Amino acid sequence: MKIAVAGKGGVGKTTLSANLARDFAARGFDVYAVDADPDVSLGAALGLSRDTLTAVHPLVELKDLVSERAGGNGSWLTLNPQVDDILEKYAVDVPLDGKGSIRLLRMGGVKQGGTACYCRENSFLGAVMSSVLLGRNELVVMDMGAGIEHLTRGTARSVDAMVVVTEPTTVSMDTAQVIAKLAREIGIGRVFFVVNKVRNEKELARFRDRFADAEILGIIPFNEDILESSEEAGRAVAGDPAVPPMVDHLLEVNSRV
Repeated sequence: MKIAVAGKGGVGKTTLSANLARDFAARGFDVYAVDADPDVSLGAALGLSRDTLTAVHPLVELKDLVSERAGGNGSWLTLNPQVDDILEKYAVDVPLDGKGSIRLLRMGGVKQGGTACYCRENSFLGAVMSSVLLGRNELVVMDMGAGIEHLTRGTARSVDAMVVVTEPTTVSMDTAQVIAKLAREIGIGRVFFVVNKVRNEKELARFRDRFADAEILGIIPFNEDILESSEEAGRAVAGDPAVPPMVDHLLEVNSRV
């Protein structure tokens, strides 16, 4: 099963991604946790130490590796670079107490336009994403950036569900609906919404007015403990009781295929 978690910055994508990965692993799944958000660290949310994370550079920043696989400094470019071995060499094991496993892969962000050409970097990242989604049997949880640039129409067909996280504000929910629209346009058939940091019934009603019940995967009340744990380096974010029912629903939906 392949799950992409998306949403605007600051809504709690990474915290939810970490909790989903840990819950799946606790159920015995072997999980790849893919950090595709350049602004935050899924590894920190999973409890990896600062020293470990400092030693694990995002793949897109490994210039020699990108050059080797996607083309050197000349004018040629390998459109489909060989990356099958990348996951084994560069993924990091996340310590767990129970069964299952989590391996973290830090991808880094898609390079945007400017004065430099980032064709090689983006070709390389695209190949890695295809390898993760199309060539692996493990359960995959991807913490996306603020957009869905890592996904193409080719890789989107292997995403079993996109979970769009939003806060119960108009701006955040507008962004969530735009992301969902883009996801459906590239072929992701199942898009669910999770509202995070709900403080009162008024906020919850505002969210329910915008999204159909069948689209709602979960409702997460504001939790000070989770917020504090997410800000402490080397400490896994606190578990949320709202997450196991989400995992149950995702597994149930996926079993219907």
